[in-house]
Amino acid sequence: MKVLYVASEAVPFIKTGGLADVAGSLPKELVKQGVDARVIIPKYSNIGEKFRQEMQHQGHIFVPVAWRHKYAGVDSLVLDGVTYYFVDNEDYFKRDGLYGYNDDAERFSFFSRAVLNLLPLLDFWPDVIHSNDWHAALVNVFLKLEHQGDARYENIKTVFSIHNLKYQGVFGKDIMDSVLGLDWHYFYNGDLEFYDAVNFMKGGIIYADKVGTVSRTYAEEIQYPYFGENLDGLLRKRGHELFGIVNGLDYDVYNPATDKNLIANYTIDNIEKKQENKVKLQEQLGLPVNRNVPVIGLVSRLVSAKGLDLITRIMDELLSQEDCQFVLLGTGDKPYEDWFRDLQWRHSQKVSANIRFSNELAQRIYAGSDIFLMPSEYEPCGLGQLIALRYGTIPVVRETGGLKDTVQPFNKYTNEGNGYSFANINAHELLFALKKAIGDYSDQRLWYQLVANAMASDYSWGSAAKQYIDLYNSVL
Repeated sequence: MKVLYVASEAVPFIKTGGLADVAGSLPKELVKQGVDARVIIPKYSNIGEKFRQEMQHQGHIFVPVAWRHKYAGVDSLVLDGVTYYFVDNEDYFKRDGLYGYNDDAERFSFFSRAVLNLLPLLDFWPDVIHSNDWHAALVNVFLKLEHQGDARYENIKTVFSIHNLKYQGVFGKDIMDSVLGLDWHYFYNGDLEFYDAVNFMKGGIIYADKVGTVSRTYAEEIQYPYFGENLDGLLRKRGHELFGIVNGLDYDVYNPATDKNLIANYTIDNIEKKQENKVKLQEQLGLPVNRNVPVIGLVSRLVSAKGLDLITRIMDELLSQEDCQFVLLGTGDKPYEDWFRDLQWRHSQKVSANIRFSNELAQRIYAGSDIFLMPSEYEPCGLGQLIALRYGTIPVVRETGGLKDTVQPFNKYTNEGNGYSFANINAHELLFALKKAIGDYSDQRLWYQLVANAMASDYSWGSAAKQYIDLYNSVL
């Protein structure tokens, strides 16, 4: 089976979010399982020079952008058994950032069209094109509208993954003429029209053979208005072709036994060494060193969607009533940044608020904390809770999206489960869940069992890749 994975970013080349982790991990696991999986992304100028020097130029073509024709070069590089292609156009991709430009509609419609038009040059004819998020959504549209009648393209099937429905690629309708060069029929029939604008993701959903997202629960949630971002009706219509597969975690990258950021490496067989990371974390952040005090960790963007309004309502009460410590790492909206700085000032012996980002400190928080806080309002899949489980740090989460699918409430009577959860966007429910976790922490025998359960949870890419292979076979 041949699969072309189309994304706007991929680790280790370029990353702004979780999509890059998936694009860098899933194809690698697919190759291990016998699939000829290849990845294609834009060739951004901020891809590291080391990788750029290793790329091999494959050639170039000219791609239509409405009435214009734009250069599209393509380079390739093989890494971990996966062939990566890079679509080159300096006008579009030689910039400081990846997204947020006034011509993003033109940049990513060009990329989507180039992916298809470059296939003859690459002589790679996939059985399935797996496109991701709005940046690559028009691949599905252009395949059906511009390449039918060409036998090389007609048998290609498409799978489209939604990583976050909130970001849909909505642009003014004038791009139908000036950028897309498509007949207005496809606007007025509703395929691309969205409240009198053009919606890339809507087109990707309509023209894909199957549509999916990154957890089973999120696939259900987005069919309802609260989570559906005005596309819930369309998603309900395609419900019988809508799948949800929980993202995996790259266990080669996130491994407490080998992580070089940690003070002490450990496995499920010597969990006691995890405590050494806790002591060093307390020392590093200027908190009182105490092995018996539970440390609550939070590594997050500081935005409301991450449940921060719940945290700000209960954290003073929790810290005043419970013997615990709280460690934060992240940046985001200034009101939240300021609030957590003030929290540290009010509880200087219990709180360390680190308003920045450091991969080294993030890994040390995952390893050195006892409890990991993730009360998101919505979470398509979530990466933080998967890392926390891998490192034996017990997640406290809200039951939404991938958090619900991966964190099973701990039952101290049966010793089953790997974390704590609460159902509603309610501060008191969060407070109760945290107090329950802190209470169980006082019983070290019980807590050891819970940590062992967490570390035994398998959310590697192996299982997810098998499900994707089944999905690809279902469209062929």
